[in-house]
Amino acid sequence: MICGIDEAGRGSLCGSMFIAGVACDEDRARWLRAMGVKDSKKLSKPKRFELASMLGGCEDVHIHVVEKTCEQIDSCGLSACLKEAMREIIEHLLAFSRDFYMDGNTLFGLRSDSAYRLECLVKGDDKVPQISAASIIAKTSKDTQMLELHSLYPQYGFENNAGYGTKSHLEAINLYGYTPFHRKSFLIHQRAKASLFG
Repeated sequence: MICGIDEAGRGSLCGSMFIAGVACDEDRARWLRAMGVKDSKKLSKPKRFELASMLGGCEDVHIHVVEKTCEQIDSCGLSACLKEAMREIIEHLLAFSRDFYMDGNTLFGLRSDSAYRLECLVKGDDKVPQISAASIIAKTSKDTQMLELHSLYPQYGFENNAGYGTKSHLEAINLYGYTPFHRKSFLIHQRAKASLFG
C-alpha cells in the first residue's frame, strides 16, 4: 500500500496551508484514476469537491489532513511546518502504508527509516494516484477555508484568488490592510519585492 502526500496553500498570502496524506492499495488506486482522480490543478472546483467527497466515503482509502495556520507559518517558516506535517501524516498512516511519496523535489530533512520508506517525486501528482488524491483533499480543504474567509472579508476576493497574491488581492491589502488571517512574513516580502520591481 502506498501513501501519497501533497499540500495546498504553500504560496498563499492568506489562510492556512493544508497537507494531506492518502493511502490505498493498487487496486483502489487504479479505480481512483478511472474515476477521474488527477492533479487537483487540472480539475474544476466543483469536480475537486465531488472527488473529495467520494474519497472521504471510501472505507479502504485512508486520509489524514494537517492544517498549518498563518501564525504557525509566520512563527516557524514553511519548511519547518511541512516537515512537521509530513511527520504527523506518517505517524497516522503508518498502520496502512510503509511507502510514502511526497510531491515535489524535497523532503525537508526527513529520511526513510526502518519503519517506512520516504521519497519525493517531482510532478508526483501527475504520476501516482495516491498523490493526486492527496492534492485534491489538500486543495478542497484550502478552498473550504477561503470560502469561509470570503464570507467574512468579501472585499479581498478570496472566493476567486484563494488567498494568492493576485493584483486585485494586493490592491485590496493596500486599501483595507491585513486581516488576522494574512501571513505577515509573506506580505512584508511581497511588498519589498513590489517596491523593488514596481
